[in-house]
Amino acid sequence: MTTRLDRAVGAVLGSAAGDALGAPYEFGPAGELSARGREMLGGGGWDPGEATDDTQMAVLVGEALLEHHGQELLDVLPDVFDRFRRWAAAAPKDIGLQTEDVLTNGHPWDLAAARHFQLNARAAGNGSLMRASTSAVYFAPAGREATMDAARRLAALTHGDRAAWEGTAILHELVRVALEGSDPLAALPGTLGAVHPDHRERYARVLAPDWEPGLATEFNGAVWPCLGSAVWALRTTTGFAEAVRAAVDLGGDTDTVAAVTGTLAGARYGQAAIPPEWTAPLHVPLPGFGERVLDAEGLRELAQRLAEGT
Repeated sequence: MTTRLDRAVGAVLGSAAGDALGAPYEFGPAGELSARGREMLGGGGWDPGEATDDTQMAVLVGEALLEHHGQELLDVLPDVFDRFRRWAAAAPKDIGLQTEDVLTNGHPWDLAAARHFQLNARAAGNGSLMRASTSAVYFAPAGREATMDAARRLAALTHGDRAAWEGTAILHELVRVALEGSDPLAALPGTLGAVHPDHRERYARVLAPDWEPGLATEFNGAVWPCLGSAVWALRTTTGFAEAVRAAVDLGGDTDTVAAVTGTLAGARYGQAAIPPEWTAPLHVPLPGFGERVLDAEGLRELAQRLAEGT
């Protein structure tokens, strides 16, 4: 029987493990992980067990929330954005084009993403979804409305399209449900009822029990097929490793789809379900913050503090 704390650690550690497992296969064809049979051995510019921008940004969010624990989120957001900018300025190995533009366009934290969206009319990438494991754990005790609202505001730091806000809000709520020991899949209808009406139908389609990634009309680098694929992987498997492998084998944006799947599967099954051979080499460099590198134990400690609010 897993405890709430086990599941919280599972969400954060599971997201990082999925990220690192999927990184070498990013933008590759479907089925490549199974075909190669290589797990946590690196490749594609990544060292064995090295996490990408997905986990790096999640760590920055989590540490900012803990440093400002007890403060209103509105007072924390400028610091989160500053940490993102410091990280982006240090030339991380991987950073999304949209996120990079928002963090380097010179606008203040509360205008940068909106200005990007005004100019480009496209900002529904999965970049806010990928980093949500830490904030989902932190805000879970506050309840559905508060955790979904926090997700939207954190997503809006880099993504001006409400589609990204709503997808991140759904993930926050599904993690909250899983941490309580309930089935996140059973919570989908109620969660969809809390989604903004303009985006409810789109998410209802990709989160439906009969949806599968082959029905996607957009690349899984977009927020709704990414989330839909992660939920599909959770629904069609029976364990953490099986779910994350299924996510990577979809191809495309493998690190992020697997990170989101790892968040959900980790929250559902707990940290003990994550293969130790995946966590042993796991490490998270933090460009812009000295020579800091978090290993699996550092991620566990971060997750515990987020779950306990300390």
